[in-house]
Amino acid sequence: MLRFAPSPTGDMYIGNLRFAIFNYLISKQNSEAFIVRIEDADKECNIKGKDQEILDILGLFGIEYQEVIYQSNNLRHHRAMALQLLHEKEAFNCFCRPKKLEDETPYDGTCENLPAELVIDNMNPFVIRIKKPKKSLHVSDIIMGESDYTPEEIDSFIILDKDKNSTQNFASAVDDMISDISMIIRDEAHRDNTPKQIAIRQALNYNKKIKYAHLPSISDDVSVKSLLEEGFLPEAIANYLICLNNTTPKEIFTLKEAQEWFSLESISYAPAQFDKERLCSINKEHLIVLDDKELSRYVGFADNDIGKIAKIYLKEVATLQELRAKIEPIFASKKVPDSFTKEAQTICDIFQKAPHFEKFDSFIAYLEKESKFEGDRLLKPLSFLLTGTEDEVDISKLYPYLKNYLEEIIK
Repeated sequence: MLRFAPSPTGDMYIGNLRFAIFNYLISKQNSEAFIVRIEDADKECNIKGKDQEILDILGLFGIEYQEVIYQSNNLRHHRAMALQLLHEKEAFNCFCRPKKLEDETPYDGTCENLPAELVIDNMNPFVIRIKKPKKSLHVSDIIMGESDYTPEEIDSFIILDKDKNSTQNFASAVDDMISDISMIIRDEAHRDNTPKQIAIRQALNYNKKIKYAHLPSISDDVSVKSLLEEGFLPEAIANYLICLNNTTPKEIFTLKEAQEWFSLESISYAPAQFDKERLCSINKEHLIVLDDKELSRYVGFADNDIGKIAKIYLKEVATLQELRAKIEPIFASKKVPDSFTKEAQTICDIFQKAPHFEKFDSFIAYLEKESKFEGDRLLKPLSFLLTGTEDEVDISKLYPYLKNYLEEIIK
């Protein structure tokens, strides 16, 4: 069993999406179940609707999961496990003042060996701490390598706070036990939490070995929503995240194709830098291979010819947002620049009486003959009437796909 464990406290960022994708790929390769665990235990920080937003994004990326679990629903299990540790003397009540709880690292053991009568009769607020392990713990990480942690480094850390809510390390360790997780793929920021979570499971006599892979954080991490709004395809974003700091057999691929060869062992432990230029390049390639009609739908149409026009513009743009900015002015109302208002009106008048021309050369020859305009005096206003912009565009390449829309465009 593998899991993706996001918190509903804000937008999903590409770093988190990367963990979801990698966990999903490994689950597919190993024929294991994949679950989503919404880590919503900190109620004050949760933002309404963010859990569903996370699930919707996973759906957009084609990431299938077998179950959604809300961590807050497991609180009774967390408390039961903490009581078990207290009963087995693997944990203890700590009555230290709040200032000391916050500031003192490592814990000095003040409350670890309190006599039973001082614990039972003590009416002061308390937290529950797990006893630090008696020997060092070894952690093997697929990406980061081997590490050893001494008991002092792991410490007697808090597992339940004064309100008897579980700390994140304790909740995660217990939840991973409950779900029988076999591998954890997450950010390197959680690397030092790993020995603590192993210590919790060992204290609870849970001896299953969980594999770990901690990925380098992505600098300049950006929200997935913002990239989608800019017009990056989910397929391209996933492609880019799999390529990041990784050796892949080819640069352009789908999530399904990646299942055949993806390997955590090929990922570098060097810091990961978000490269928008490379993402643009990958996005453009994914747009190019789209079916013409499908591409046209992304820019508001359902027509092969509009898709072909979009592909012409892909030589100079890379996102759907940029494509729409090219396509929309073609069909929008046009305010002709003062510099060629007269010429544009003349062309419009001539066009109203013109026959249909299959070929651009015949069309332009007819306009030249009827208007008596030559060179830029004809081409500049005509280009604006066809495209809605003064940008230099080879309208002869657009004409074969615009010719059936001319009555809608030139008016």
